[in-house]
Order: sequence, then C-alpha cells, then structure tokens
Amino acid sequence: MPFTEENILVFPRSLFERLGVFQGFSAEVSRYLPVILDGKNNCFLPRTPAEMDPSYKQIIPYVVITDGENILHYVRGKKAGEQRLVAKGSIGIGGHINDEDHSLFASGLQAFQDAVAREVREELTIEGTFDAVPVGLINDDSTEVGSVHFGVVHVMRRRADQVRKNEQVITQIEFLPVEQLKARRDQMETWSQLCLDNLPALLRH
Repeated sequence: MPFTEENILVFPRSLFERLGVFQGFSAEVSRYLPVILDGKNNCFLPRTPAEMDPSYKQIIPYVVITDGENILHYVRGKKAGEQRLVAKGSIGIGGHINDEDHSLFASGLQAFQDAVAREVREELTIEGTFDAVPVGLINDDSTEVGSVHFGVVHVMRRRADQVRKNEQVITQIEFLPVEQLKARRDQMETWSQLCLDNLPALLRH
C-alpha cells in the first residue's frame, strides 16, 4: 500500500509567544489550553515536515496514571513512533492528535478529551470511564524533540489491575512508588522528568 502521511494537530509558535512562553512545566492550563484548542488558532499539518518546523507546536496529550500512591511506568520499545525516545523510561501515555478527529474540534475541550481517550486506548486497555483531566502543560525548547511539541499533561486514577498494555511500543509496564521513580529519573524522557519534578501540582487534582 502507498504511504499516507499523517496530518497532526498544531498551533503556531507565534500564538505561544503572545500567550507567554514558559520553559518546563506550567500549571496554568486555563490560560493556554482554551486558546490553543480554539479552531481558529490551530490546524493540521503533515507530520514529517512538522517534526522539522519549530514555527509550529504539535499538541501532544500526556496522560499520567496513578492509583493514588504508585504511578504507571514503562519503557518505550523499538516500535515507538518517535525514535528519539526509544529505550527511555516514561510515566506519560499519549501521542499526536490527527485529522481523523478534525470534525470534533468544533466543540473544543470535550472533543479534545475524546481524542485523547482514543489515543491512549490505542496503547492501553483501561477499565472504566476515561476520566483523565488536564492538570498541566509542558514546553521544553532545550531539545530537538521538545522544540516542536507541546504537552498537555493529564492525570487519571486507576488501580494496576485496571490497566493492560495493547501495543508493543509499551514495554516493562508496572506501577512504581514515587521513590523508585525518582531513582530512575535519569533514565526517563525529559517530559517524564518534568512531571516527576512537579508531582505535587499534578496529584492535588
């Protein structure tokens, strides 16, 4: 079959600059997310050129799953779509929002949440209603990957027996206590490090 380029949801970096650029983690979801998800402020671009164009930010949901004490941790396998993150530890599940969800975006945040649910369920089987809530944002312009991505961090509460992996990209999946995660921090991708460093802000929701 011929290769079909995925079209992914992006917004202009110029909009981010108008709203106020931050480096690292921000808990100001209400300041940024409604504006970014307004249909007049975003669009879909082919993924390959978008990955090389820092004038746009790709909107990436990043879902942290916790049972209240422990947090889901996994290692990205060789089949990961983002090869620059292979073999890195992670506490966030998520990925690009593509144009299959385009018709939904007239209804804003709820439509985005529906798209997030579909994205996560490609990688995990999760029992119960998908009730992840956005609690933070990530921007990391210090790396090649980070300069073209913008993370929307969600938290969802589930027991370990309610979560199973679907895809080979997810390996070594387990719920770990925070102290063990902190001991593994140096082996994690940057976004997971930022989430780990800001756990009080994430888990108070």
